[in-house]
Amino acid sequence: MKSVKVNSSATVANIVCGFDILGFALNCPCDELTVEVSEEPGVQIINEDDFDLPTEAEKNVSGAALLALLEEATDIKGLKLTSKKNIMPGSGIGSSAASAAGVVVAANHLLGNRFTKQDLVRFAMNGEKVACGVKHADNIAPCIYGGVTLIRSVFPLDIISIDAPPLHVTVVHPQIEVRTSDARQILKQQVLLKDAIKQWGNIAGLVAGFINHDYDLIGRSLEDVIIEPVRSILIPGFDEIKKASKEAGALGGGISGSGPSIFMLSKDAATAFAVEAAMKSIYDKMGVAYHTHVTTINKEGVKIV
Repeated sequence: MKSVKVNSSATVANIVCGFDILGFALNCPCDELTVEVSEEPGVQIINEDDFDLPTEAEKNVSGAALLALLEEATDIKGLKLTSKKNIMPGSGIGSSAASAAGVVVAANHLLGNRFTKQDLVRFAMNGEKVACGVKHADNIAPCIYGGVTLIRSVFPLDIISIDAPPLHVTVVHPQIEVRTSDARQILKQQVLLKDAIKQWGNIAGLVAGFINHDYDLIGRSLEDVIIEPVRSILIPGFDEIKKASKEAGALGGGISGSGPSIFMLSKDAATAFAVEAAMKSIYDKMGVAYHTHVTTINKEGVKIV
């Protein structure tokens, strides 16, 4: 096989209280990525979208991930990537992770799946470092593993898949950009012990709620007392969106990744669409342009087309 095409999914990182350690994959939107073996050394990149992303491999998240893979796949001279991104960069739903994760899964398929999923996460994290300066895995891991994942540790990598119940996800993306690197810089460097204790309780409760398929516990645990109060000021209408969504029946939700997208979890499709209507109403009144997605959790991760 000389060429592989994949659909690489958007992801929601943090899941409110789980900063840098929790994430889940979405069934849409997805990037379309094709990787093929090349006789030309290194990584060639062709972009088939209008985002004007770098084509120099070292400056491109996909390129950096593939270069890391090539360092250990020494029997291949080079790889060529054709990328069509449908996940807007800076949207907060794992655009850079979809690129980096998708290409290493595709390349691994070309190589007869010689690398483990954990290896692929390790390669793809090089792309995240290009995007925001930090090797984090809370978007990369669910994109590759599928479903909900817990990153217990990054160095060394320790990734746990969590069996979550069926959940519907509503995402609204106000048409502004919040750079992950900027969103990290405004965070407090010190946390009060009482806040840390409350946050640990919410993280543990959320994981337990997923594992036990306890929707009420999931809803009670979707609370962030450390990151959200700071980052939410960057997102127009955040408090109104959250309040209206819960009144429409959502279990809860918050900032997707570093924002500006906001996500909400619901038990069923009807509620998820009611939440979408509530989100639209808020932004229509505010005059804020937006996109919405109503979808479910993708339990497979990157899909070979």
